[in-house]
Amino acid sequence: MFKNFFSDFKKKRNLAKLKDEKFRFLFEEDSSGEYVVFDTETTGLNPKKDEILSIGAVKIKDNKILTSQTFEIYLKNSAEISSKSIEIHHIRPCDLENAIDAKEGIERFLHFIGSRTLVGYYLEFDVAIVNKYIKKSLGIELPNEMIEVSEIYFDRMMPLIPQGNIDLRFDTILKKCRVPDMGAHNAVNDAIMTAMIYLKLTQENNNVKTSI
Repeated sequence: MFKNFFSDFKKKRNLAKLKDEKFRFLFEEDSSGEYVVFDTETTGLNPKKDEILSIGAVKIKDNKILTSQTFEIYLKNSAEISSKSIEIHHIRPCDLENAIDAKEGIERFLHFIGSRTLVGYYLEFDVAIVNKYIKKSLGIELPNEMIEVSEIYFDRMMPLIPQGNIDLRFDTILKKCRVPDMGAHNAVNDAIMTAMIYLKLTQENNNVKTSI
């Protein structure tokens, strides 16, 4: 009860900071029955100073991944991408030739997610770096409910590995859940693979426990 009170209070404080009423829909109750799984590719791992290069997302409804409703954008950046950064995300300057303005791209993303629950792998980082952009333009942080797949995986593995030495790397979870590797680890593919992991871990009558 106290947790719900604190969550509601935090959400109201966040809403009070909203600079643009056109985005009030982010705070409305979601009635779509959908979840949004998303991933970002960034210039580095520090959300305070690094920038988003691309965002990929896909919706889930009724335990199905709506691959016909994927979302993908590339964003313009303020600085040249370093060679070290390219080694990690494989996004080259030529891949950003048709990138759009960051403010426009983030607003498109907000319209795609609406007030739906967000799902992701190490979602805290992706949300933090998106928040950096919307705090500047809208004054708020993402108010959406959030689900972290690595936490679900950890909870599922604990009875099997009581000592708690659980490998939470993405590739490991992928293999343990018997989810096919889609190859190129771009934002959209990672979002779809994360969606498959989420469904494997949460659907009733699945065989994740035995396959792990």
